Amino acid sequence: MTESLTLDDTAPPRGRWSRTKALLAEHFDRLASGQIRWKRNRYYHAELARFIAFLVPAQSDVLEIGCGDGGLLAAVRPRRGVGVDLSAGMSARAARQHPELHVVQGDAEDLPISGEFDYVILSDLIGYLEDAQAAFDNLYRVSSSETRIVITYFNYLWEPVLRLAQKLRLMTPQRRQNWLGLADIENLLFLSNFEVIRSGYRLLLPKWIPGLSWVANRLVAKIPGIRKLCLVQYVIARPSVPPASAARPHSVSVIIPCRNERGNIESAVARMPRMGTTTELIFVDGNSTDGTAAEIERVARLYSGRWPITLLHQGTGTGKGDAVRKGFAAASGDVLMILDADLTVPPEDLPKFFDALTTGKGEFINGTRLVYPMERQAMRTLNLLGNKFFSLAFTWLLEQRFRDTLCGTKVLFKRDYEKIAANRHYFGDFDPFGDFDLIFGASRLNLRILEVPVRYRERTYGVTNIKRFRHGWLLLRMCGVAFRKLKLN
Repeated sequence: MTESLTLDDTAPPRGRWSRTKALLAEHFDRLASGQIRWKRNRYYHAELARFIAFLVPAQSDVLEIGCGDGGLLAAVRPRRGVGVDLSAGMSARAARQHPELHVVQGDAEDLPISGEFDYVILSDLIGYLEDAQAAFDNLYRVSSSETRIVITYFNYLWEPVLRLAQKLRLMTPQRRQNWLGLADIENLLFLSNFEVIRSGYRLLLPKWIPGLSWVANRLVAKIPGIRKLCLVQYVIARPSVPPASAARPHSVSVIIPCRNERGNIESAVARMPRMGTTTELIFVDGNSTDGTAAEIERVARLYSGRWPITLLHQGTGTGKGDAVRKGFAAASGDVLMILDADLTVPPEDLPKFFDALTTGKGEFINGTRLVYPMERQAMRTLNLLGNKFFSLAFTWLLEQRFRDTLCGTKVLFKRDYEKIAANRHYFGDFDPFGDFDLIFGASRLNLRILEVPVRYRERTYGVTNIKRFRHGWLLLRMCGVAFRKLKLN
């Protein structure tokens, strides 16, 4: 994102705020100065900061609107952190406590700044807005097509509990607020041309009770049905207008991992459609014993006038995941594609993935084989049942819909893959298939995941390298990793 930050001198004078806004600013000025005594719920704020720090990768460019004393913004460890708050007192307090941040007094409904940020946070803010849609419209001043909007707010079911907590001085005093449900927030975002990527609920027990709070918030709060009783509701959204990148030409790299696929090599090259400005093919041979590498070299010479074709040798590395990472590292294209060498997903389907990515419909395009009827021997019954089970499991774990996690065809921009690779340490290098390394990484970065249905074909040469029971056990282990890293965060 750009380093520039522009202060808007044309914003209406603060004296022209409505009476409601003036009283709200005065209320928070008094809180900042200590004129109003209040008790901060440290556990709630620590849990909220931990969750948002999970959503926002460290060293991102971050803007928080309604930043208060700056504690939440500082907790995400931004490369460039900018805060805006209606209250002059809170703005000054944030600047004193966190000199590494740039804090500006201003109105969310008429932002005094412009520029581009990776993430924009609105935490516990929308209840105070006079016109939430106007505030969301303003977000385009600080957004690009890659910006993520992170919104948290109280679940309206908790309104009587929070009112009682204020009377008992168990939480920061609040002025009268809007009580918006998750559907209301999503609808307002839609009206302002934002698309919701994920939404959900957090924090069933917002006070610290040793042992009980961990069980309630890490386990019980994740149970379907019960989770809607949580205190915090959240939304992650992105601009839905066509991105500027849609009009730009893109080059393409198709990565084809292969092991003992000699009979499929020429067909993969001959049937490959042209995409983007240039399309390069990168074969990564996994120590084949049937002459696959020699066949790739022969086909590369034969089709040298049509495609740039590269052969990489996997060497001591093992597994499709290692082959994909080697291919991606060598790729020069803006768009990275994976095509399995067994051609059970036809190369002719790849333009569907390319169009879905480059027109901005999605940012991580995953093939699904479970929509159309399959050819008779394309997938064995046990494999089909396993795929359906893991689809349901990962839909729940990742909080994004998946019909098919194991389809080998996946497409994304190289710039997004580089972000996934930079954050790979969070989950660890554990995936021999490569599918879950990418899926987990895309979910962690809040990329818009989109599935493209494909017709799954029978293999015409060779035998599958999938070992159903051994690899099934590995998949169960990956579910455990995802549960621990995503659900217990």
